[in-house]
Amino acid sequence: MRRSIGLGLALSMLAFAPALAAGGGGGGGGGGSAPSASAYDPTADYQKGVAAFQAGQYKEAASAFRKVVDAVPRNAQAQYMLGASLLGAGDYKKAVRPLDAAVKYDGKLIEARRDLGVAAARSGDTKRVDEQLAAIRALQAGCAESCPDAAKLASAIAAIEAAQAAGTQSSAVVRPEVRLASAASVDGSYVAAVGLINEHRYDEAIARLDSALWAAGPHPDILTYLGFANRKLSRFDRAEDYYRAALAVAPDHRGALEYYGELKVERGDLAGARANLARLDRLCGFGCYEADELRRWIAEAKPSAG
Repeated sequence: MRRSIGLGLALSMLAFAPALAAGGGGGGGGGGSAPSASAYDPTADYQKGVAAFQAGQYKEAASAFRKVVDAVPRNAQAQYMLGASLLGAGDYKKAVRPLDAAVKYDGKLIEARRDLGVAAARSGDTKRVDEQLAAIRALQAGCAESCPDAAKLASAIAAIEAAQAAGTQSSAVVRPEVRLASAASVDGSYVAAVGLINEHRYDEAIARLDSALWAAGPHPDILTYLGFANRKLSRFDRAEDYYRAALAVAPDHRGALEYYGELKVERGDLAGARANLARLDRLCGFGCYEADELRRWIAEAKPSAG
């Protein structure tokens, strides 16, 4: 059983300290994760963007989300929200680029594919329209009618085809359909996700964390636990993306450094794990749990892993 974690979250709505019982012998993950004293907190602008978006103030929302994207360009949610805001503001050509990025970083983000197809249709980009219709239909082909995304996929195709039929001369206003969890629900989703991780119910935890991420923005603690849960499911590439995203926001986040170091051990990159350990040692000064735990992982690694 692991000790309790002092998360020290920057968002007041996330101010709590749950315990992560990740277990040992391959469970990994360090307690006491502390976000970096980052010069810029993208979650603050993300929250401003969400509030403006929900109020229909799309230009103001786009301005806020653009700052987030500049800080964390690989964050699919922020790219999507920027694109959706521009779409709502009627800036169809400008919306294409961030929506393209959202699809690049999360190819299964149906809303992004839908809105990219709509923006492309309204700006006369027939190639992108065809690409998104083909991509959504491919997702649809692998999705039985009873699967959770069946209705969403059908609706996405209908929305793109309607925009295509309307053409570039249409004066109809596009209202992006984005359903975001309320800020007040973020802490509950996060606590529930940690509990699910403790019970090794990683897919369910990911769903909860993903909901929290959409509402709160790219918070390093949420990103770190998304990395952890995906790593436990052997989705190493996706886990690495989340760890890197967390460190892009908070370069000195001790939990992310430890978890990412453990992932490197699992992938046979002991040199990379030692580099993470060196960073932790510099950060911790007189020592900390994260450094000690990663040091143990490295010491216990099989010779073949090096």
